Amino acid sequence: MQIGARYSHLNGEEYLLVHRAELWREVLAVIDAVDAEACRTKVSWEQRKLGQLLYSPLDMNAAFKDGLEALGWEERRNTFWVTSDERLMRGIYQLSAAEQRREIEAAGHEPIMSYNQTDFVKDRVAVEVQFGKYAFVAHDLFVKHLSFYVSDLIDVGIEILPMKSLESEMSSGVPYYERDLLNVIRQGRGVPAVPLVLIGVEP
Repeated sequence: MQIGARYSHLNGEEYLLVHRAELWREVLAVIDAVDAEACRTKVSWEQRKLGQLLYSPLDMNAAFKDGLEALGWEERRNTFWVTSDERLMRGIYQLSAAEQRREIEAAGHEPIMSYNQTDFVKDRVAVEVQFGKYAFVAHDLFVKHLSFYVSDLIDVGIEILPMKSLESEMSSGVPYYERDLLNVIRQGRGVPAVPLVLIGVEP
């Protein structure tokens, strides 16, 4: 695969080039090593693409997973506790998970365990590869990457998406870079409040 476009939000790419250049090179190498044509394995059952051989999200995800994990990128979870009391939640978010639970219980509320999970993290850099449904991208950008950043687990997040040229040869409902670029820039320069790099890939 190759990069069709990329966007640096809050100097995400610049941070990588200065502070995590080796990790940035690893991500670029994995993208370059993914054989898109080998992932064209899905026979469409959709009326408008009936019988066409499409790019498989599962196969592309597997190729990225193999490449990144071979270089030591690993899944990571950020566990935390929540409750229905907004004021309490605002006061405990920066505490450790154990302290959050104790504070919720001390206030007489029921603690509910929750977590965010990121597929690939290495040396404070997170990578999400999103060939699933388009709604998942907003969750990646505004929940996962932001949660890990606010919790001081990462310094920058990378989101890998198909370009429209690739999405048009996939099943319906898949995200594409151009639309999610707009979703980020129309929020203004400071939202989401986490340095990011959006990468659009194509065959």
